Amino acid sequence: MTTKIYCDIADIKQIKKFNKKSIVKGFTTNPSLMRKAGAQNYEKYSKEILKFCKKPISFEVFGDDYKSMKRQAFIINSWSKNIYVKIPIINSKGSFMGKLINELSHKNIKLNITSVYNSSQTKRLLKCLNKKSKTIISIFAGRAGDVGKDPIPELKNSIMMSRKYKNIKILWASVREPYNFLQAKQIGCHLITVPPKIIEKIENFGKSFDQLTIETVGGFLKDSKKSNFKL
Repeated sequence: MTTKIYCDIADIKQIKKFNKKSIVKGFTTNPSLMRKAGAQNYEKYSKEILKFCKKPISFEVFGDDYKSMKRQAFIINSWSKNIYVKIPIINSKGSFMGKLINELSHKNIKLNITSVYNSSQTKRLLKCLNKKSKTIISIFAGRAGDVGKDPIPELKNSIMMSRKYKNIKILWASVREPYNFLQAKQIGCHLITVPPKIIEKIENFGKSFDQLTIETVGGFLKDSKKSNFKL
């Protein structure tokens, strides 16, 4: 199975650039990326992206309760047919958003359930979802690794549970290095969302160890000459 690469970015110039790359099959954004990109009007900024981006793209709600999330989900979904509405599995107070996820899923709104960390959460989500509606479950592998947790077993179990549902895809989120793409492929992960700089490194896969050694030593030599080091 091929693991599809999505680009994790909200900067319009970067999306325009990576939208042209065949390796990039879609995009994911979140409120933090939108803020970093300088978005001030969430809807207006998102619609600027949608003018040229026709690949699947996720925009996240930023409400923190059932009512506000539901209202925002319907608004975001109305913008374009290529949108996946991102809903966090819980709100900031730890309340499971299963009721909302169930309602939106059964209205055939494409969802990206975000901030998932383990297969127990995936199992809980699968009980809520309309299996015929397209859904992405985003597992934050990198952030789990940052605090010493091994995300691989959680991803494997989640992929296994989702196998019988063709419209439910498991996504490896919070990538930390290019090698994560190969790991995702090895375990049969459907999707992986990757920052632009790491996508560019993935495009350079295939260098030999000899090439890497020469490039590394050459880099050290170049910097020593620039600094005019002498002994």
